[in-house]
Amino acid sequence: MAPIGSMPIPDRRAIRYVFTDIDDTLTKDGRLLESAYAALWRLRERGIRVIPVTGRPAGWCDLIARQWPVDAVVGENGALVFYLEDGRLKQFFHPEVAGDDVRRKLETVRDEIFRRVPGTRPASDQFCRMFDLAIDFREEPPYLSYETAGVIRDLCVEFGATAKISSIHVNAWFGSYDKLSMVKLYMREKLGLDLDIDQSAAFFCGDSPNDEPMFRYFRNSCAVANIREFGDIVECPPRYVTESSFGDGFAEAVTVLLT
Repeated sequence: MAPIGSMPIPDRRAIRYVFTDIDDTLTKDGRLLESAYAALWRLRERGIRVIPVTGRPAGWCDLIARQWPVDAVVGENGALVFYLEDGRLKQFFHPEVAGDDVRRKLETVRDEIFRRVPGTRPASDQFCRMFDLAIDFREEPPYLSYETAGVIRDLCVEFGATAKISSIHVNAWFGSYDKLSMVKLYMREKLGLDLDIDQSAAFFCGDSPNDEPMFRYFRNSCAVANIREFGDIVECPPRYVTESSFGDGFAEAVTVLLT
């Protein structure tokens, strides 16, 4: 990973879309940092569209789309996009999201996790999720290890679910989609930009293993410094990394983009 400051100036000037993770990329200890929120406003004031891409639930995405200086938000690991259009909240769902029995299937996975992995519990935001299951291993104490998170992920996969480890949750869902596939679909269907043809105007910032598909895909990809906590768990690191961690790292990356 090269320092974000080494990003060529022509590449910086070309950026018109910034995609960013939320937890531990814009936040620290669960709080949205002032530096990160100010950076979102700086991007907006320069005419750069911002789209958070997160594992957080539909309920959170409703608020983020309405109240943050963003153009849309991809939630539940790619199941949905919420955005404002003419002052009204619009919802865009991935066509591969699971059907009516998704809650029953997720409950089966959840119950087996609770039975086989001591100390596990649902994420506190599970009540406002539509399409996925979130198991808390590091958002609220008592914390569980990354090794335990791996066990939870593997158990989800045993049941045929897709499962990813973030910095705080293990997320599981049924359906052939992820953050990247939804970003590409939304950009093509709603904004008329085919990222497979040209992604020179796009930049992604994240912090954890569940951001790896985005790191792998986007040429202009960056992680905040706390990604180093994952060590070898991150098999496909981004092109760039910041010196600062958490939301301060995101603000650092934005400063580089706007310089």
